[in-house]
Amino acid sequence: MKRLFDLLFSLGAVVLMSPLFIWFAMRIKQEDGGPVFYRGVRTGLRGKTFRIFKFRSMVVHAENLGASSTAAEDPRVTRIGAFMRKYKIDELPQLLNVLIGDMSFVGPRPEVKRFTDMYTEEEKAILTVRPGITDWASIWNSDEGSILAGAEDPDRAYLELIRPIKIKLQLKYIRERTFFADLKIIFLTFWALVRPQSQAIRETMGEKIKAA
Repeated sequence: MKRLFDLLFSLGAVVLMSPLFIWFAMRIKQEDGGPVFYRGVRTGLRGKTFRIFKFRSMVVHAENLGASSTAAEDPRVTRIGAFMRKYKIDELPQLLNVLIGDMSFVGPRPEVKRFTDMYTEEEKAILTVRPGITDWASIWNSDEGSILAGAEDPDRAYLELIRPIKIKLQLKYIRERTFFADLKIIFLTFWALVRPQSQAIRETMGEKIKAA
């Protein structure tokens, strides 16, 4: 049922949003002439790596110019990229990953291999499901760039400030996942985009962190 939902919903979303995709593709290309998509390698189901689709929001070869984690004021972010990252528009092409089966709408956010290699035996359970566009951790931490802003070492700040809670919430999702829980996460994700500082969402995620 989950895979059928992913397939039908992603196909419909790609068709409906194709004009938006084309407009942003043109803006990205217009800014510096580089590729439209960023195709970074991520770890997916059962530890298999795949290339993620994201609108490129940073300069070409940004991965060779700095940390894996990105702070809000990172100079590698382009002008159109800053706008896309603010409203999560750069994540929309991941609908293509959902369509071809690398990802699901809901599931633990895919990580770079460097971070998944750090998983303990317990944490490897995260790799038993398809990674997703959104999950409980994505709702809790909807603006990672702001948390990392000002950090001398964004990767270290990510490991110390974000990753521990992120993993707790991802493991909680693994233990309690149901189709209806996925629908709730999708609803709260849209709500978080409309009202990023929603106190209700913060309180909900706070309770989940305590119970994880």
